[in-house]
Amino acid sequence: MSLKILDTCVNCDVCEPVCPNKAISLGEEYYVIDPTLCTECVGHYDVPQCIEVCPVECIELDPAHVEGQDALKLKYEHLMERAG
Repeated sequence: MSLKILDTCVNCDVCEPVCPNKAISLGEEYYVIDPTLCTECVGHYDVPQCIEVCPVECIELDPAHVEGQDALKLKYEHLMERAG
């Protein structure tokens, strides 16, 4: 699954710089996660870094973008090919 940021986000700006895929950006009201770029840090870290650093615990799995570990790994590999 991709992750999503809830509207309880306080725009503290700690999640954006730790995202290895640059999936997090400032939206109109609070930070948002691009589901096409989010791999839950698969391929980079063991746990999603945004969740680790969020002081208000406003990041959760996005049920609208369900993906298994294999799909997340494939997405990671595709993103690395594009970046390389």
